[in-house]
Amino acid sequence: FKVMSIYNRMLDDPSYKPHKTTFIISGKAASAYTFAKEVIRLINSVADVINNDERVNDYIKVAFIPNFAVSNAQLIYPAADISEQISTAGKEASGTSNMKLMMNGAITLGTLDGANVEIAELAGMENEKIFGLKVDQIEAMRARGDYFAWDVVNADPNGIGRCVRQLTDGTFAGLSGNFNQIYDELMGNNDYDLVIADFASYVQAWEELTASYDDQHSWQRRALHNIANSGHFSSDRTIREYATDIWGLN
Repeated sequence: FKVMSIYNRMLDDPSYKPHKTTFIISGKAASAYTFAKEVIRLINSVADVINNDERVNDYIKVAFIPNFAVSNAQLIYPAADISEQISTAGKEASGTSNMKLMMNGAITLGTLDGANVEIAELAGMENEKIFGLKVDQIEAMRARGDYFAWDVVNADPNGIGRCVRQLTDGTFAGLSGNFNQIYDELMGNNDYDLVIADFASYVQAWEELTASYDDQHSWQRRALHNIANSGHFSSDRTIREYATDIWGLN
């Protein structure tokens, strides 16, 4: 959605030139995980449109690398300037990739979730870019039952609203059709994972972070803070803590 919104903005406003960015997305789906396959299909469809549109492809490119295995990851980690770790707060879906990206000097753009919390504490919040709802805010929202995705979509018809409509209006259907399953999951299921709720905060955080890239002294300082503090995630420390705290070995 963020990439789609950048694309839409560039078409609407030819004076808008985002920082030149290649969005590298990688992953895989279990054989029966049809929704994940739909998301991968959407990524590739968005890439097909953007990468073949001469109006924008000098500024943004999208690459999907199939099968996020170690052999692929070891090439992606050192290539990344920004590590996007955008799981919904409380879901802890970040895994260990954010740690490996940190070790290679990438600045984390993410929610306050999973290892992102430790990364921000270790390297300093000022050396990462955190956005979105916090766990306590999400829990309170669910308890109140007052979140309605349609309210957000209707309030922002040219932003997230437009991205939602593009799932079914043919904009990205050129490769293999529309994306009704994703649309229904978001709008029919009231955006359970709060993708729409966090969207505006996410886009703003990305724009602020990429805008700071030209100040290379500041950027490299932040990158070095990440590298220097990444040793906390070593397997030696982890195994030692398991031995002491869980297995009771000294």
